[in-house]
Amino acid sequence: QVQLVESGGGLVQPGGSLMLSCAVSGSIFGRYVMGWYRQAPGKQRELVATIASAAVVKYGDSVKGRCTISRDNAKNTVYLQMNSLKPEETAVYYCDAAINTGVHWWGQGTQVTVSS
Repeated sequence: QVQLVESGGGLVQPGGSLMLSCAVSGSIFGRYVMGWYRQAPGKQRELVATIASAAVVKYGDSVKGRCTISRDNAKNTVYLQMNSLKPEETAVYYCDAAINTGVHWWGQGTQVTVSS
């Protein structure tokens, strides 16, 4: 069983920055494609970013240029640095681990609230 634990969420003012972290259990972290997704109330879950390796990253259109996803395979951790945050980005942010068989594991989510 793979466990994912997100941290780093909270309240931030518009235009502010936040870094989320996701710690993953298990010994094959390097094989996972890691991702961050978010879900706002009443909306579908949407892609924020995914990372297979430092050279293979993907960002959702709404966050390109403002977010950076990274991973530390030695620490079994993936990070999401978010800058210039907007109120409409208030959501629960979820960490995802995917393996090439198509199986996904999800964290419990961390709330990010962008408000003055």
